[in-house]
Amino acid sequence: MEPNIAEIAERVRAIREACGFTTGEMAEATGVNESKYIEYESGNLDFTFTFLYRCAEKCDVDIVDLLTGGSPHLSEFAVVRAGEGLPMKRRKGFSYYHLAATFKNKTAEPFLVEAPYREEDQGRPIALSTHHGQEFDYIISGKMTFVLEEHLTELGPGDSVYYDSGKPHGMVASDKDGCVFLAIIMKEEESC
Repeated sequence: MEPNIAEIAERVRAIREACGFTTGEMAEATGVNESKYIEYESGNLDFTFTFLYRCAEKCDVDIVDLLTGGSPHLSEFAVVRAGEGLPMKRRKGFSYYHLAATFKNKTAEPFLVEAPYREEDQGRPIALSTHHGQEFDYIISGKMTFVLEEHLTELGPGDSVYYDSGKPHGMVASDKDGCVFLAIIMKEEESC
């Protein structure tokens, strides 16, 4: 069952307060203005993956803490059966399934992503986002148009792209049947 917006908003607020951050500090960390941040935290806006990822990063918690209220607890291995990843619908029409939600101290966040084909997305600028670290996307089925800054490319089954996710990037399904891909987000290494 997918976590609901109000529950996630309450967890974001509680974790922010527990960490001692102001809404202004969190707005800056998440890349939105303070009034929009407050709307997210009030449960009035649906969350994007990037917003939740940046909140988790700022507060040094696992994104699963924000999504479910429970912390990952497995440290040796975690098995996720087909169709059983932690579901997230955190980007317009995209469905994300977290494939390591129960594993603690992850160095990467793996997701199975289903991107539907949307006629209105074709031929117009692709919405871009950024988050710390690097990302690897592997196309399982369908096609996607991928953009990183000014670089635009079409990807199909078996194609992959690895990139600095701190640079503006985005993607849309470009096949009438949509696109399914594996997205692995690697966290930045901490400086010594």
